[in-house]
Amino acid sequence: MNVAVLAESELGSEAQRERRKRILDATMAIASKGGYEAVQMRAVADRADVAVGTLYRYFPSKVHLLVSALGREFGRIDAKTDRSAMTGGTPFHRLNFMVQKLNRAMQRNPLLTEAMTRAYVFADASAASEVDQVEKLIDSMFARAMADGEPTEDQYHIARVISDVWLSNLLAWLTRRASATDVSKRLDLAVRLLIGDQDSK
Repeated sequence: MNVAVLAESELGSEAQRERRKRILDATMAIASKGGYEAVQMRAVADRADVAVGTLYRYFPSKVHLLVSALGREFGRIDAKTDRSAMTGGTPFHRLNFMVQKLNRAMQRNPLLTEAMTRAYVFADASAASEVDQVEKLIDSMFARAMADGEPTEDQYHIARVISDVWLSNLLAWLTRRASATDVSKRLDLAVRLLIGDQDSK
């Protein structure tokens, strides 16, 4: 379907932003019940009460839908994080707090997480903007946790590695190749090996 797609930055009116929110809410509700395969464009349009053509103007595919939903979910987790809980301590403790918080949040609804993660992993170049937004957000969450302030370039590099390790372990959990306990231990080890557990901040 060849239509002009509206970027998020182009949503100038409140009605457009509300429509986008309804679409993402519908996507997440459907994915929560049936996983990746259940997310069909017509089903999303019906639940969001928009025309299919309108849906395609906002999101050209289910991959775009689900990756955008993942980005919004990370944004919500970040916004709800109690920064005072990460004040002080070592970079290890602060980063580990953030990693485990994200881990628990994503493990609450396996079907939704499977759908969003599957879309993220298999997204092609057409969804590069959405994927980039997700990567920058998770890297920022981890880097800011480490820094307890403004992150350095090295901390952003470490955050990118941790993000990759976190994603691979999330996939292992989703495919039942690792338990939640296994994932927690692996991530703890990865963080410890990368930044140590020094007493200094």
